[in-house]
Amino acid sequence: MRFQDPGSAPVGGAALDQVIGLTIGAGVVTAVLLVIAWQHRTHRIQWFQKLGDRAGGVFGWTPWAALPNVFVTISLVTALLGFLWDVSLHAGQGRDAGPLANPAHYFILIGLFALFVAGCSAIVFPRDGDMPSPSAVRITRQWFAPASGLYLAGCGLYALLGFPLDDVWHRLFGQDVTLWGPTHLMLIGGAGMSTIGILLLLREAEFTSHEASAATPVWLRTAMLSIAFGAVIIGLSVFQAEFDFGIAQFRLVFQPMLIAFAAAFPLVAVRLFLGPGAAFIGACFFLGVRGVVSFVVTDFLGEAHHVFPLYLGSAIIIELLGATALRRRPLAFGAVGGLLIGTVGLVVEAIWVDRVFAFPWPRDIWAEGLAMAVPVAIGSGLCGALFALGMKGRLGSPTGEGRVSRRVAGGIVLATLAAIALSTANGLHATVPDKATATVDLTEVGMPGKPEVIAKVRLSPAGLIDEHPAWVQLMAWQGGDVVSDRLRRTGPNTWESTKPMPAYGNWKTLIRLQDDRMLAAVPVFLAKDEALGAPELPAEAHFTRDVVPEITILQRERNLDTPAWLWGAANLIVLICTLGIVLGLCLTTSRISRGIEDAKNRGINLTLL
Repeated sequence: MRFQDPGSAPVGGAALDQVIGLTIGAGVVTAVLLVIAWQHRTHRIQWFQKLGDRAGGVFGWTPWAALPNVFVTISLVTALLGFLWDVSLHAGQGRDAGPLANPAHYFILIGLFALFVAGCSAIVFPRDGDMPSPSAVRITRQWFAPASGLYLAGCGLYALLGFPLDDVWHRLFGQDVTLWGPTHLMLIGGAGMSTIGILLLLREAEFTSHEASAATPVWLRTAMLSIAFGAVIIGLSVFQAEFDFGIAQFRLVFQPMLIAFAAAFPLVAVRLFLGPGAAFIGACFFLGVRGVVSFVVTDFLGEAHHVFPLYLGSAIIIELLGATALRRRPLAFGAVGGLLIGTVGLVVEAIWVDRVFAFPWPRDIWAEGLAMAVPVAIGSGLCGALFALGMKGRLGSPTGEGRVSRRVAGGIVLATLAAIALSTANGLHATVPDKATATVDLTEVGMPGKPEVIAKVRLSPAGLIDEHPAWVQLMAWQGGDVVSDRLRRTGPNTWESTKPMPAYGNWKTLIRLQDDRMLAAVPVFLAKDEALGAPELPAEAHFTRDVVPEITILQRERNLDTPAWLWGAANLIVLICTLGIVLGLCLTTSRISRGIEDAKNRGINLTLL
């Protein structure tokens, strides 16, 4: 599968016919789902009830939880494949002509819609005034919905809204060809946070299917829920994808922070909730799924190659910590576990990163990287401990041994959000040197008509790059693949290629510089872009060009002339929606914790989990 010539693809949103087609399609599907929901709740159909009963019999859960679990499993696998395929396509092929011109978008749309359907099916399934659990939320006088179902539906809706808003975003600001575009973060954030929602759904379901749950062997339930926590690692790790593909558009200090964040929350939570071996099982599940998807995208579909962190070192650290008496003090366990993941775990992870990733971690990033990663990891570990306590019904009054008040829990969440915000703000602070240039000599090699180049680069002024930069790299992308070359230093201010790089066709080839806070680039070859009205920038045998902000090359299609207030307002809206999802997770966990306490007070045994 290949895109049309990227230079003729639109840069300011999808073609109107595709927008109309998607709107009509989404409207029809939504109308059908609403009709089915109405017919089910008014007893005009029985097949939906029978489908849920059958799923419940297979999985041993109450029907309103079993049916959504099927949808969520389908949705997350489908959306993950579509997401990584989509990133690979854009990295290797460039922009597309719209949502219907990219095959990966179909997988993402189906996956996200299935996620929304999963939450909605849990909401509409209980009928006749049945209260599905003590945590259920009253919608009408005769309609109670599981709290976890409402949260899942919210995650699905949040993610789905990212698609139309993404088109609006491109019309306002042009194509921001980066994973970390605000509307892109909505898409992956909604799906990623839903992995936590399915754990809440399964826990809430125990209120009504505790007898079936008790009949399931403990080892099987531990393995199943460990796998579910492994899915949370997958969901939280997708924010690192630009580093996985070797096309990170942000400073390298972000990567250790993101790895520590994605490891601490699920690994601490699963070990406290399920006991020995659970963290290791979750990490192994992550590796298995990501390995299969990487094989499919790279080797089967033939798109850009990517790698991923291991998390095994962090999992082993948490397992060892769980063998100590600290496990009886959940918050202390979470804080120490996060600290160890943000330090020792990252040192172990660095061994893998330095061998397989495009950007090894030079010693110059460690001080700042740890300053960002450690507070975030400690906060993430504490939140993981709170989640485990919520799943055990130990959040809120009365406080006591192994319990945490909601006020303390709220303070921990706010402090963690503050740590993430401060670390992110620091990581986003990048600079471009004034009056810096690169003098480049290119030697052409390769086949006629498809020239490749070997580069010798001299940067000025002297001392622009220190001894251990994050990267000095020659990269080519969007010409059919992603190709990178870490330049070899030959002198205080000079570097040279270690392999030929393409400089023809649709390739965008550039020299990338990242050292301390400097994030800049020098164009080598840029293909003609008719939609942008940009001529070809040829790869001349000898040239001197300015060092410019990297975003002007990597996000060539982006409109940087929009008013600052509009850009700020649009980002603020996305931020508010994101905080709403986080708030929804906190409220849902708290409500389920109260429901567990209520169930225990009524004599229901929920100690198996």
